[in-house]
Amino acid sequence: MKSDLPKGLHEVCGLPMVEIVGRAMREAGISPIVVVIGHGGEKVQSRLGDGYLYAWQTEQHGTGHAMQMAAPLLKDHVGPVVVAPGDTPLVSSATFSELISQFEDGQQCLVASSVVGEPRGYGRIVREAGVLKGIVEEKDASPDQRSIGEVNSAIYCFDAPSLLAELPKLKNDNAQGEYYLTDVVATFAANGKANAHIFDDSDILVGVNDRWQLAMADKKLRQRTLRRHAEAGVTIMDPDTTYLGLEVEIGNDTVLEPNTMIVGKTVVGAGCRLGPFTRIEDSEIGDRVNIYVSYIKEAKIHDEVKIGPYAHIRPGSELYPGVKIGNFVETKNAILEEEVKVSHLSYIGDAHVGENTNIGAGTITCNYDGFSKSRTEIGKDVFIGSNNTLVAPVKVGDGAITAAGSVVTSGEYPSDALVVGRARTEVKEQWAAQWRNKKKSQ
Repeated sequence: MKSDLPKGLHEVCGLPMVEIVGRAMREAGISPIVVVIGHGGEKVQSRLGDGYLYAWQTEQHGTGHAMQMAAPLLKDHVGPVVVAPGDTPLVSSATFSELISQFEDGQQCLVASSVVGEPRGYGRIVREAGVLKGIVEEKDASPDQRSIGEVNSAIYCFDAPSLLAELPKLKNDNAQGEYYLTDVVATFAANGKANAHIFDDSDILVGVNDRWQLAMADKKLRQRTLRRHAEAGVTIMDPDTTYLGLEVEIGNDTVLEPNTMIVGKTVVGAGCRLGPFTRIEDSEIGDRVNIYVSYIKEAKIHDEVKIGPYAHIRPGSELYPGVKIGNFVETKNAILEEEVKVSHLSYIGDAHVGENTNIGAGTITCNYDGFSKSRTEIGKDVFIGSNNTLVAPVKVGDGAITAAGSVVTSGEYPSDALVVGRARTEVKEQWAAQWRNKKKSQ
């Protein structure tokens, strides 16, 4: 991967690969889940959190060695143990559920396999008369074995006591000098206690070992995610330029225009129109919301709000029904109640704006003095004139009007008042001509 980041933390559709595998296991009812970690393991623990158990493999000596490191956490477990690589982001919960359902009483191992036209790079499933005899890694395979099309996915279901009894017996007398988990499979196969279940979906084989494979896995999973939303009633105008995270929820009859990205724990309501050129992160979007060429992050947008173009709705913003946010408007940690309009070229930060208030073009809430943040409180039915500077902490009462071009300094201003914070216009006739003549004569 040529990265300082542990491979399993590289993201596909907005989630670390190892988290995608873990979630698929959890959805299939597998618990507890043990993640084997090594280089950069602290980062993995920090990202995944307390929902997993962790086994340290400080030196990497193969898949069998990784399983040996996890064994102490499984010593009291009776029943099946599912093993999967953490870099196979296209595996689904259905794969794990099917594998477990095919695991028969008395079996010691069931391997998930698939048949492919080009098996290069995969371990081969070796059978005799249809019966599994073992798995041979490509570097250890004979020419005849390399021609086998059935390959190992590295996803297994083991009988826990049998697995734990066999792991200490592993040897590393192979071309790689590693301890292979596949040697355990071979032992169980020799006892007639192992089999391979063929999956039609070859996506279970897709592992990620470089950035291009990461991009291809992301593309495939993204297309799968887009199709799921489309089949649930979401219109996607251009699947090639639309990006949805795996945790995103979208209501029916919402339209996603080209070059739209919705990621994180975002929930979108019904009947919305989002995009083009829009990014939404970790936000809650109500019904019938229009967002056009804008960026929304960690915000709550209620029903029938219109945003854009070129708006930036920053964390902590909450826009109530009917709010209109126009071009080049930025909000941060601001509550805008029903029917508030901020139509042009304004910054509303650390503020509370009452219903039916109109914010004129070029208005700024000055919320930071270099040391601390202060809030601006604007009542309902207020008219804030264009090019206003509101120096927090400031409170403007209901129904008040502030004159265009005003600097409204810290303080409280009563309801229904006119607030003027500008110098009187002064005219000095012929001053400009006299000034120019003076300059020319110098």
